[in-house]
Amino acid sequence: MPPVVSSLADQLGESPAPLYARVKQMIAQQIQAGSWPPHFRVPSESELVSQLGFSRMTINRALRELTAEGLLVRMQGVGTFVAEPKTQSALFEVNNIADEVAARGHRHHCQVIRLVEEVAGAMRAAALDVREGQRIFHSIIVHYENDIPVQIEDRYVNAQVAPDYLQQDFTLETPYAYLSRVAPLTEGEHVVEAILADEQACLWLQIEPSEPCLLIRRRTWSGREAVTAARLIHPGSRHRLEGRFSK
Repeated sequence: MPPVVSSLADQLGESPAPLYARVKQMIAQQIQAGSWPPHFRVPSESELVSQLGFSRMTINRALRELTAEGLLVRMQGVGTFVAEPKTQSALFEVNNIADEVAARGHRHHCQVIRLVEEVAGAMRAAALDVREGQRIFHSIIVHYENDIPVQIEDRYVNAQVAPDYLQQDFTLETPYAYLSRVAPLTEGEHVVEAILADEQACLWLQIEPSEPCLLIRRRTWSGREAVTAARLIHPGSRHRLEGRFSK
């Protein structure tokens, strides 16, 4: 690993800011100058300790805060990387994530974790406006942007509205695209929360357990029929919601 920057010790030594803040400033400058482009692997904590001569605690705090601010992405067991500029979705719209990724000039792919038939319990039946005990479908899909996981899509589907849901290859066409063909969206409902993901979700998203996430609870209808009830989980450091309204 090459040195972080030339004459780094002199640059850091000139600043009156706390040590961790100086390290943050140095890393931010490397990113803003383009010396560390998106997906660049940042030196490890041990490497930064060796190069800068600061304590591991100082380096760790700087990296943690830069991750929380969205400049870095820390992937468990892999390393720390310069983040892409945060992706964004329109708060009041329902879009195809594959189209959003492609519009940014990036590559989308996904991993289908679960695709099964289930029997609706009381909570799922209420969410989908169906009878308790009725057949429903359940899918869990992790979506990636340039090989970085950006969304867990945990979706329940009304089997009466989309009876062929389980026969689809969602690595080729997203659930959104398929459902838009068989049950065009006429109405949607969003609830947005800040959460800490559970252990399994952290593994799928390759994030630390302490990283905040955005959870969007979404229900959709086609005409009078409820179509889906979904939970969409995004790492907070990789995504933001944007909305505009008037009165």
